[in-house]
Amino acid sequence: MTKLSVNINKIATLRNARGGNVPDVLQVAKDVQTFEAQGVTIHPRPDERHIRYQDAYDLKSIVTTEYNIEGNPIKKFMDMVLQIKPTQVTLVPDAVDAITSNAGWDTVKHKDYLAEIISEFKNNGIRTSIFVDPTLDMIEGAAKTGTDRIELYTEAFAEAFENGDKDSVKPYADCAILAHKLGLGVNAGHDLSLKNIEFFKENVPHLQEVSIGHALICEAIYQGLEPVIKQYLEKLK
Repeated sequence: MTKLSVNINKIATLRNARGGNVPDVLQVAKDVQTFEAQGVTIHPRPDERHIRYQDAYDLKSIVTTEYNIEGNPIKKFMDMVLQIKPTQVTLVPDAVDAITSNAGWDTVKHKDYLAEIISEFKNNGIRTSIFVDPTLDMIEGAAKTGTDRIELYTEAFAEAFENGDKDSVKPYADCAILAHKLGLGVNAGHDLSLKNIEFFKENVPHLQEVSIGHALICEAIYQGLEPVIKQYLEKLK
């Protein structure tokens, strides 16, 4: 079964809109695990527009499944991850002003940079993953950095699938096959939803984990958090 890691950034966005602690990010992290999600993902950014760095520390004792911290490996981010030692760190090349993640790493151009960072995390017992576009040369480049996994950036698939283009999944399948051949684990995320997750899972082999936040939280507004998580788990079997 492909594991579901719930990204709780949007819970923090809602909390921050009014100040205070409603909704409670820590309680939601407990809840998604109670509802049998296999992991919790956060993506703190330098401006702390949603998840705050303090949230990341506070969640360390709350997440008893898999704790995945995503972000651009600036010094503050690296220091935080090395102190917390989550299950997994996912490296994402976010620009400071990016509303959301919008590109994967150029693993060829930045191979030495990524290899140095990955080595430090792995030496501290943290599983590493690199956010990548679904192109074969980026998978080959990722394998040369020493990373444990790749996370396929799925926005292009989600948009094409919404417009009826089911062939859009093929580059992801090809990349997953190559990654597996090269000894890399395969994760995926960005704009995956209840509409497209089952098709993606059925057509992309070796898929170990998906990280889903925005769509899942939006769906939960209408259906409730527990029923939505249960639906994802059923589709990921």
